[in-house]
Amino acid sequence: MEIAHVHFYVEDAKLWRDWFVHYLGFKAVGSGMSSFHTCTEAVQNGVVYFLLSSPLSPTSPVAEFLRQHPPGVADVAFAVEDVEAAIAQAQAQSATILQPITEQQFGEISCKCGKIAAWGGLTHTLIEKSLVNSQWSFVNNDNQRTNDKGQMTIDNTFTTIDHIVLNVAIGELELAVSWYQNILDFQPQQSFKIQTDRSALHSQVMISRNGRVQLPINEPASSNSQIQEFLDVNRGPGIQHIALRTSNLKNAIAQFRARGLSLLSVPESYYTQLKQRPGLPLSSQELSAIAQQEILVDWKEDAQNAVLLQIFTHPIFEQPTFFFEFIERRSQAQGFGEGNFRALFEAIESEQIKRGTLS
Repeated sequence: MEIAHVHFYVEDAKLWRDWFVHYLGFKAVGSGMSSFHTCTEAVQNGVVYFLLSSPLSPTSPVAEFLRQHPPGVADVAFAVEDVEAAIAQAQAQSATILQPITEQQFGEISCKCGKIAAWGGLTHTLIEKSLVNSQWSFVNNDNQRTNDKGQMTIDNTFTTIDHIVLNVAIGELELAVSWYQNILDFQPQQSFKIQTDRSALHSQVMISRNGRVQLPINEPASSNSQIQEFLDVNRGPGIQHIALRTSNLKNAIAQFRARGLSLLSVPESYYTQLKQRPGLPLSSQELSAIAQQEILVDWKEDAQNAVLLQIFTHPIFEQPTFFFEFIERRSQAQGFGEGNFRALFEAIESEQIKRGTLS
């Protein structure tokens, strides 16, 4: 299993196509998927492929989604080895089949796929993997370019979607974990319980059998949790953020800042505390460069040179719901650093305080 694409439902697909191109260095790759009621644009960076749809009439499914939720992720599409077996498994486990297996057009490409209802308003399109590999070659190969110094250009900054985070209501975490186990054969990995003086959350990381899809699921553990704020504003469960992996986070963030991308701040005290932790695997010079870009750092003392670097945008839409994470895993660093997780939680708390939703 792999992530084939992520589908955003927005109010203006062309505006958001331009946003991805300008701020994140994506490339527009065609708009041949529109219909009489829906405008759909596609953008790509490396192997990361997003669809952006907006309504042209009240009958559009995007219009219906936007009546119920603010703009955000409506569908996460998975490439699977055998779509018929995957749909049969989902049906056997009482999943709601929204679209039986059909030949569906994505631009000029025909793919064998089906769609199931997931958690809240989220859906999952399941696509035959062989078709993705053979016919969607432009997703993988079209813009893998380097400059004359052999460095990545901004239009292939991202190597993959590292993980996608789902927020669910309080008391639903175990139910959602069971759903992804039974329907899509995900397995539990790390779990977290993060608590500060102000609020708390519980999180369970789910991972596909082949390890290529990681899906942390969060639930609020306090009434004023940032997860609860998301659920209130989103009017139900949904995708909180997508983490895009890069091989050089420092350089990528410098480029994004130059383009005007808004990123969460990290206090200087964070880096003072880092220096006090034993086994810091970074030179003082590199740590200074990382601190200049306000990137979070985590590592395990027993994993030599395995370093996790992460940074997060502010919510990209008008409402405080969806945001992006950018991540670099050095020396095949695995999992999700608890130190970074807590630092993110506290950074979002600071934004909640500014919005007046956390005292």
